[in-house]
Amino acid sequence: MKASRFFNSFKFAVQGIGSSWKKEQNMRIHFLAALVVLIAGALSGLSKGEWIIIILLVGGMIALEVMNSAIERVVDLASPEIHPLAKEAKDMAAGAVLVFAAASAIIGLLIFIPKWF
Repeated sequence: MKASRFFNSFKFAVQGIGSSWKKEQNMRIHFLAALVVLIAGALSGLSKGEWIIIILLVGGMIALEVMNSAIERVVDLASPEIHPLAKEAKDMAAGAVLVFAAASAIIGLLIFIPKWF
């Protein structure tokens, strides 16, 4: 693999994250929540294992939101008119984000509550 192709793949990935940041309000909300969690973690004295879990959850949430944005774009491209299957596909992708966000919140509470009380 040429070095230029290798580095271009990183450039395109960063552009994809940037596009999601610019066009998706939920992405900005997830980044804000991640910032709050990281600050809370720094102030709460998390263990190495707890940090690993938090980083995996934050990274997974951001990655899943980018994937949801990509699915929405592909569905919009493939079906510019309103179609029940297009709606289902977009709703399912959003549902996956919601499930991961809820699980992340519960795990976060299990980690942080004992630190605070």
